[in-house]
Amino acid sequence: MINVKLAGQDVINQYEENITPAEIVKSIDKKLSKKVCVCRIDGVVSDLRTPLAKDCSVEFLTFDDEEGKKVFWHTASHILAQVVKHLYPNAKLAIGPAIDGGFYYDFEVEKSFAPEDLKKICKEMKKIVKRGIPIERFELAPDEAIKLMEEKNEPYKVELIKEHAGKGENISFYSQGDFTDLCAGPHLMSVSPVAAVELTACTGAYWRGDAQNTQLCRVYGTAFPEEEMLQEHLKKIEEAKKRDHNKLGRELELFTTVDYIGQGLPILLPKGARIIQLLQRFVEDEEQKRGWLLTKTPFMAKSDLYKISGHWDHYKDGMFVLGDEEKDKEVYALRPMTCPFQYQAYLNKQRSYRDLPLRYNETSTLFRNEASGEMHGLIRVRQFTISEGHLMCRPDQLEDEFRKCLELTTFMLKTLGLYEDVSYRFSQWDSNDRAKYIGTQEQWDEAQGIMKNILDDLGLDYKIGIGEAAFYGPKLDIQIKNVHGKEDTLITIQIDQMLAEKFGMEYVDKDGSKKNPYIIHRTSIGCYERTLALLIEKYAGAFPMWLAPVQVKLLTIADRHVDYVYDIKNKLEEKGLRVEVDDRSEKIGYKIREAKTKDKVPYMIVCGDKEVENGVISVRSRKDDNLVSMSVDEFIEKALKEIETKQL
Repeated sequence: MINVKLAGQDVINQYEENITPAEIVKSIDKKLSKKVCVCRIDGVVSDLRTPLAKDCSVEFLTFDDEEGKKVFWHTASHILAQVVKHLYPNAKLAIGPAIDGGFYYDFEVEKSFAPEDLKKICKEMKKIVKRGIPIERFELAPDEAIKLMEEKNEPYKVELIKEHAGKGENISFYSQGDFTDLCAGPHLMSVSPVAAVELTACTGAYWRGDAQNTQLCRVYGTAFPEEEMLQEHLKKIEEAKKRDHNKLGRELELFTTVDYIGQGLPILLPKGARIIQLLQRFVEDEEQKRGWLLTKTPFMAKSDLYKISGHWDHYKDGMFVLGDEEKDKEVYALRPMTCPFQYQAYLNKQRSYRDLPLRYNETSTLFRNEASGEMHGLIRVRQFTISEGHLMCRPDQLEDEFRKCLELTTFMLKTLGLYEDVSYRFSQWDSNDRAKYIGTQEQWDEAQGIMKNILDDLGLDYKIGIGEAAFYGPKLDIQIKNVHGKEDTLITIQIDQMLAEKFGMEYVDKDGSKKNPYIIHRTSIGCYERTLALLIEKYAGAFPMWLAPVQVKLLTIADRHVDYVYDIKNKLEEKGLRVEVDDRSEKIGYKIREAKTKDKVPYMIVCGDKEVENGVISVRSRKDDNLVSMSVDEFIEKALKEIETKQL
């Protein structure tokens, strides 16, 4: 019996063994079969070409499903590669994966593609789609696969094949017409469903993200089954560009970057630094209310510390190392995380079960040697500040403390207006890649079992990420997408039962025995730079009143109103409001428009003859074009209430 799920409906029928999913879906619904991209066979995403066993379940996926989109876009990337090889025969193929919102392909070419080249390539892609070329899959033994790619003069493909050759498995390829590419798949059955395609950008990218390797030409694109869907997507891209923090953050003078300082090392300008300061004060005050104890630890340490924790063996490539292990007696490294430092506070004296839970928090500046190709504005940087904390507790306290950590992050996200935008990932180890982790199978099974029970008890809706765990334990990753659809981790909560033993962290239990505490690693708001980037994009630079670097802009109508305006400025600043004055000899309409649309200030106060004569102010909100007359005291009361309640 082969169980089939088609368009959300179970269809049970008798099929011959070795029939393919493509044949099944066509026999059930020919119209729908044209929309099916891929299938799941017994839960595993598979090609529609895969012969089926007698007893299995098949679920068909269309472009409406995430896996369907990925297969659709991956196929589009192969169409792109086929056209590039036609138009530029000397181009070398690297990789071409599906990504959020589309796909890209990396090429080694003599000269990077210009916009007119992309138009020409896109035009040829549409011609290939119209031809409806079928896509075929085949396999070769590793030595035959290497020979094929060497004959085609594709050195990057040869390198990839050699890496997989040791596994003893055949190497899979996909061909469409005269074009063949190394690929694990799956793919569409033909190119014809890729009805609407657009190439969106061309950038440089190093092979494997390493600046020591060849710089390649990366072509980005997207594709849809219908032209209308493509145009709607392109409109969203244009809107995303307007909200891109990399663009807006510079226009609003929040941050800048300097080539001779280096990638991933942004300079926070006064307005951006003010927002970060406001966030840090808010976080530290809230954590203190919840029983967290503040520490301050060094920015660097000897390699000895990282060798105890395991970072030296499992994370050294991501660290900035100071010194040469072969030449120097002592080698230091900038800290990539705070945990091994904060453990020293715990180890400062003997601990009893009565001391637990013990919660340490720190506003930590960290350093990670991210790949050059991964740098992006404030989203991914090499030096960043994080609201980091480590909590030591007994086994009977673990679930309650984990819940409290999650409650803290939820409170933070709701206050910032980001809560509705996040998703959850239960990040687990990959038991097939043991070298990445410390600990035994039993320890990982126990830690992941405990975390699963906690997450399920909390009723959390999460996805599972195999291979995404920290090297010492599983974690809950709170994920969020930027305006371009790229997903990053904003906040993590991790369970660790291994590092306490490594560092000799113990407590004396009720029965007098010594035990290792469980450790919860957590952030409450994540990386401040990344959070700022997301807030810029969320609010398009128009921050809530409590976070706005400038909360009020005072505008003069004429020079004779300047003294009155500065008196008001002093009164507002005495109450803690952040104020600027625009006393330029410009028309008031121009000043208002600039304050509202360019500077995105929450409130503008206009002062002219009438206001001076009556001792009042005319207030205009960023959200409302009406001018409202009121006293300075009335405005201060209104503003302070909005700030105190952190209105969004």
